[in-house]
Amino acid sequence: MARIEIENAEMAALGAANNAEILFEMGMMYATGRECETDMVAAHKWFNIAAIKGCPRAALLRAEVAETMSKDELARALREARQWMPCH
Repeated sequence: MARIEIENAEMAALGAANNAEILFEMGMMYATGRECETDMVAAHKWFNIAAIKGCPRAALLRAEVAETMSKDELARALREARQWMPCH
């Protein structure tokens, strides 16, 4: 069931490509485990995208999340954000 919720969350983000606040909320959802399992890689990805779209709060939380991640996790989060951006 959680997989369906995560897929729905990902679909919601597709419509939010230009709304930094919604992208920030995606990061919060994954960071806190609200309606899904906690996933710091996904949280960083969404905070990163929200920050790029102009959300200053996302930039702050992206830095906090990055401090808790391994180099491999951080690299994966950055790669996923880079892959998402040109498509949306």
